[in-house]
Amino acid sequence: MSETAFLALLLDGPLQSWGLASRFQRRTTELHPTKSGVIGLICAAMGLAKGSPEERDTLPKLAKLKMCSIAVPHRGPHNNVRRLEDFHTTGGGYDKKTQPQFIPRKASGGPCDNATVSRRQYLLDARFGVVLAGDRSLLERAATALQDPVWGVWFGRKSCIPAEPVYRGLFDTELQAQRELVGDISIESCTTVTEVEYFADGTDSIGDQPDSFGDASSSGPDQRRFAVRRIALKPGISQP
Repeated sequence: MSETAFLALLLDGPLQSWGLASRFQRRTTELHPTKSGVIGLICAAMGLAKGSPEERDTLPKLAKLKMCSIAVPHRGPHNNVRRLEDFHTTGGGYDKKTQPQFIPRKASGGPCDNATVSRRQYLLDARFGVVLAGDRSLLERAATALQDPVWGVWFGRKSCIPAEPVYRGLFDTELQAQRELVGDISIESCTTVTEVEYFADGTDSIGDQPDSFGDASSSGPDQRRFAVRRIALKPGISQP
Protein backbone atom coordinates (compact mmCIF):
# COMPACT_ATOMS: atom_id res chain seq x y z
CA MET A 1 0.00 0.00 0.00
CA SER A 2 1.11 3.56 -0.70
CA GLU A 3 2.04 5.82 2.20
CA THR A 4 -0.58 8.39 3.22
CA ALA A 5 0.27 12.06 3.73
CA PHE A 6 -1.66 15.28 4.36
CA LEU A 7 -1.20 18.40 2.24
CA ALA A 8 -2.11 21.73 3.90
CA LEU A 9 -3.26 24.64 1.72
CA LEU A 10 -4.25 28.15 2.80
CA LEU A 11 -6.81 29.90 0.59
CA ASP A 12 -6.64 33.54 1.68
CA GLY A 13 -7.65 36.36 -0.67
CA PRO A 14 -9.78 39.49 -0.93
CA LEU A 15 -12.02 37.71 -3.48
CA GLN A 16 -12.96 34.05 -3.86
CA SER A 17 -15.67 32.41 -5.98
CA TRP A 18 -16.40 28.68 -5.80
CA GLY A 19 -19.04 27.83 -8.40
CA LEU A 20 -21.02 24.62 -8.11
CA ALA A 21 -24.32 24.89 -9.98
CA SER A 22 -23.62 28.11 -11.92
CA ARG A 23 -25.04 28.21 -15.42
CA PHE A 24 -25.62 30.84 -18.08
CA GLN A 25 -25.81 34.40 -16.70
CA ARG A 26 -26.21 33.56 -13.01
CA ARG A 27 -22.81 32.67 -11.48
CA THR A 28 -23.18 31.96 -7.77
CA THR A 29 -20.55 30.94 -5.24
CA GLU A 30 -20.58 28.32 -2.51
CA LEU A 31 -19.65 29.33 1.04
CA HIS A 32 -16.76 26.84 1.09
CA PRO A 33 -14.15 25.84 -1.51
CA THR A 34 -15.32 23.16 -3.94
CA LYS A 35 -13.22 20.10 -4.58
CA SER A 36 -13.30 20.75 -8.33
CA GLY A 37 -11.95 24.26 -7.70
CA VAL A 38 -9.12 23.08 -5.44
CA ILE A 39 -8.11 20.21 -7.75
CA GLY A 40 -8.32 22.59 -10.71
CA LEU A 41 -5.94 24.95 -8.91
CA ILE A 42 -3.45 22.10 -8.49
CA CYS A 43 -3.83 21.06 -12.14
CA ALA A 44 -3.00 24.63 -13.18
CA ALA A 45 0.07 24.61 -10.94
CA MET A 46 1.15 21.33 -12.58
CA GLY A 47 0.57 22.73 -16.05
CA LEU A 48 -2.03 20.12 -17.06
CA ALA A 49 -3.94 21.39 -20.09
CA LYS A 50 -7.68 20.72 -20.07
CA GLY A 51 -8.53 17.55 -21.96
CA SER A 52 -4.85 16.69 -22.50
CA PRO A 53 -3.46 13.13 -22.12
CA GLU A 54 -1.52 14.34 -19.06
CA GLU A 55 -4.70 15.59 -17.45
CA ARG A 56 -6.59 12.39 -18.26
CA ASP A 57 -3.82 10.43 -16.53
CA THR A 58 -3.37 12.63 -13.44
CA LEU A 59 -6.85 14.01 -12.72
CA PRO A 60 -8.40 10.67 -11.60
CA LYS A 61 -5.54 10.27 -9.10
CA LEU A 62 -6.01 13.79 -7.75
CA ALA A 63 -9.78 13.28 -7.55
CA LYS A 64 -9.25 10.28 -5.23
CA LEU A 65 -7.70 12.53 -2.58
CA LYS A 66 -9.96 13.14 0.41
CA MET A 67 -10.61 16.81 1.14
CA CYS A 68 -11.48 18.75 4.28
CA SER A 69 -12.00 22.52 4.21
CA ILE A 70 -11.85 24.73 7.30
CA ALA A 71 -13.21 28.26 7.66
CA VAL A 72 -10.25 29.94 9.37
CA PRO A 73 -11.16 33.07 11.35
CA HIS A 74 -9.10 36.20 10.79
CA ARG A 75 -9.62 37.06 14.44
CA GLY A 76 -11.81 35.71 17.21
CA PRO A 77 -14.04 32.61 16.93
CA HIS A 78 -16.01 33.67 13.83
CA ASN A 79 -15.19 34.43 10.20
CA ASN A 80 -16.76 37.71 9.05
CA VAL A 81 -17.19 36.73 5.41
CA ARG A 82 -19.43 38.81 3.14
CA ARG A 83 -20.85 38.04 -0.28
CA LEU A 84 -20.64 40.44 -3.24
CA GLU A 85 -22.68 40.25 -6.44
CA ASP A 86 -21.14 41.92 -9.49
CA PHE A 87 -23.27 43.09 -12.42
CA HIS A 88 -20.99 42.08 -15.29
CA THR A 89 -21.10 42.74 -19.04
CA THR A 90 -18.89 41.43 -21.84
CA GLY A 91 -18.72 42.23 -25.53
CA GLY A 92 -20.48 45.59 -25.63
CA GLY A 93 -19.45 48.46 -27.88
CA TYR A 94 -17.13 46.54 -30.22
CA ASP A 95 -17.17 46.78 -34.00
CA LYS A 96 -18.03 43.47 -35.68
CA LYS A 97 -15.63 44.11 -38.57
CA THR A 98 -12.54 45.44 -36.80
CA GLN A 99 -12.86 43.95 -33.27
CA PRO A 100 -14.57 40.57 -33.67
CA GLN A 101 -12.20 38.87 -31.21
CA PHE A 102 -13.78 40.75 -28.28
CA ILE A 103 -17.40 39.88 -29.07
CA PRO A 104 -19.02 36.81 -27.40
CA ARG A 105 -20.26 34.14 -29.80
CA LYS A 106 -23.72 32.69 -30.09
CA ALA A 107 -24.28 28.94 -29.81
CA SER A 108 -24.82 28.99 -33.59
CA GLY A 109 -21.35 30.47 -34.05
CA GLY A 110 -22.08 34.08 -35.02
CA PRO A 111 -21.31 37.21 -32.96
CA CYS A 112 -23.82 38.37 -30.36
CA ASP A 113 -25.72 41.51 -31.32
CA ASN A 114 -25.69 42.91 -27.78
CA ALA A 115 -23.47 42.77 -24.73
CA THR A 116 -23.75 39.59 -22.66
CA VAL A 117 -24.95 40.37 -19.13
CA SER A 118 -24.18 38.18 -16.13
CA ARG A 119 -24.36 38.40 -12.35
CA ARG A 120 -21.33 36.95 -10.57
CA GLN A 121 -20.99 36.35 -6.85
CA TYR A 122 -17.81 36.52 -4.78
CA LEU A 123 -16.83 35.91 -1.18
CA LEU A 124 -15.10 38.91 0.42
CA ASP A 125 -12.24 38.53 2.91
CA ALA A 126 -12.66 34.75 3.17
CA ARG A 127 -9.88 32.60 4.60
CA PHE A 128 -9.96 28.82 4.29
CA GLY A 129 -7.66 25.99 5.19
CA VAL A 130 -7.79 22.86 3.03
CA VAL A 131 -6.31 19.48 3.90
CA LEU A 132 -5.94 16.90 1.12
CA ALA A 133 -5.25 13.33 2.25
CA GLY A 134 -3.91 10.51 0.11
CA ASP A 135 -0.91 9.05 -1.68
CA ARG A 136 2.30 10.75 -0.51
CA SER A 137 4.10 10.62 -3.86
CA LEU A 138 1.17 12.34 -5.59
CA LEU A 139 0.92 14.99 -2.88
CA GLU A 140 4.67 15.59 -3.14
CA ARG A 141 4.16 16.35 -6.85
CA ALA A 142 1.36 18.74 -5.97
CA ALA A 143 3.46 20.42 -3.27
CA THR A 144 6.36 20.95 -5.68
CA ALA A 145 4.04 22.42 -8.33
CA LEU A 146 2.35 24.80 -5.88
CA GLN A 147 5.72 26.21 -4.84
CA ASP A 148 6.69 26.89 -8.46
CA PRO A 149 3.46 26.80 -10.51
CA VAL A 150 3.53 26.41 -14.29
CA TRP A 151 0.42 28.57 -14.66
CA GLY A 152 -1.18 31.08 -12.35
CA VAL A 153 -3.36 29.83 -9.51
CA TRP A 154 -6.55 31.52 -8.33
CA PHE A 155 -9.59 30.89 -6.18
CA GLY A 156 -12.34 30.00 -8.65
CA ARG A 157 -11.86 32.89 -11.10
CA LYS A 158 -8.80 34.62 -12.55
CA SER A 159 -9.63 37.82 -10.67
CA CYS A 160 -9.43 35.93 -7.34
CA ILE A 161 -5.70 35.79 -6.67
CA PRO A 162 -4.06 34.60 -3.43
CA ALA A 163 -3.02 37.14 -0.81
CA GLU A 164 -0.26 34.84 0.45
CA PRO A 165 1.36 31.52 -0.51
CA VAL A 166 -1.11 28.66 -0.89
CA TYR A 167 1.23 25.81 0.03
CA ARG A 168 1.63 25.42 3.80
CA GLY A 169 3.34 22.05 4.12
CA LEU A 170 3.14 18.27 3.76
CA PHE A 171 2.54 16.36 6.98
CA ASP A 172 2.37 12.84 8.36
CA THR A 173 -0.90 13.34 10.25
CA GLU A 174 -4.12 15.27 9.70
CA LEU A 175 -3.77 16.94 13.10
CA GLN A 176 -0.38 18.39 12.13
CA ALA A 177 -1.84 19.77 8.89
CA GLN A 178 -4.83 21.29 10.71
CA ARG A 179 -2.60 22.86 13.34
CA GLU A 180 -0.48 24.50 10.64
CA LEU A 181 -3.63 26.09 9.20
CA VAL A 182 -5.53 27.20 12.33
CA GLY A 183 -2.65 27.80 14.75
CA ASP A 184 -3.75 28.00 18.36
CA ILE A 185 -7.45 28.27 17.46
CA SER A 186 -9.54 25.28 18.49
CA ILE A 187 -10.57 23.28 15.41
CA GLU A 188 -13.98 22.79 17.06
CA SER A 189 -14.59 26.55 16.83
CA CYS A 190 -14.13 26.47 13.02
CA THR A 191 -16.80 25.39 10.54
CA THR A 192 -15.54 22.39 8.55
CA VAL A 193 -16.68 20.51 5.44
CA THR A 194 -15.26 16.98 5.37
CA GLU A 195 -15.48 14.37 2.64
CA VAL A 196 -16.88 11.11 4.03
CA GLU A 197 -16.80 7.54 2.76
CA TYR A 198 -20.21 6.33 3.92
CA PHE A 199 -23.53 7.99 3.10
CA ALA A 200 -24.84 7.82 6.69
CA ASP A 201 -21.83 9.82 7.91
CA GLY A 202 -22.66 12.80 5.65
CA THR A 203 -25.05 15.73 5.79
CA ASP A 204 -25.21 16.55 2.07
CA SER A 205 -24.22 15.38 -1.42
CA ILE A 206 -22.69 17.82 -3.91
CA GLY A 207 -21.61 17.48 -7.55
CA ASP A 208 -18.05 18.85 -7.37
CA GLN A 209 -16.04 15.64 -7.81
CA PRO A 210 -14.02 16.33 -11.00
CA ASP A 211 -14.02 13.67 -13.71
CA SER A 212 -12.80 15.88 -16.56
CA PHE A 213 -11.99 19.58 -16.99
CA GLY A 214 -12.44 19.37 -20.77
CA ASP A 215 -14.66 21.38 -23.09
CA ALA A 216 -18.08 22.15 -21.57
CA SER A 217 -19.64 22.24 -25.06
CA SER A 218 -18.20 18.88 -26.13
CA SER A 219 -20.23 15.68 -26.16
CA GLY A 220 -17.25 13.35 -26.58
CA PRO A 221 -14.80 11.75 -24.12
CA ASP A 222 -13.22 15.16 -23.38
CA GLN A 223 -16.48 16.68 -22.15
CA ARG A 224 -16.34 18.51 -18.84
CA ARG A 225 -17.83 16.16 -16.22
CA PHE A 226 -18.36 16.11 -12.46
CA ALA A 227 -19.55 13.35 -10.15
CA VAL A 228 -21.28 13.52 -6.75
CA ARG A 229 -19.43 13.16 -3.45
CA ARG A 230 -20.73 12.93 0.11
CA ILE A 231 -19.74 15.57 2.68
CA ALA A 232 -20.33 16.33 6.34
CA LEU A 233 -20.81 19.96 7.41
CA LYS A 234 -19.90 20.72 11.03
CA PRO A 235 -20.65 24.30 12.18
CA GLY A 236 -18.10 25.87 14.47
CA ILE A 237 -18.82 25.86 18.20
CA SER A 238 -18.41 29.18 20.03
CA GLN A 239 -15.83 28.92 22.80
CA PRO A 240 -16.58 30.24 26.29
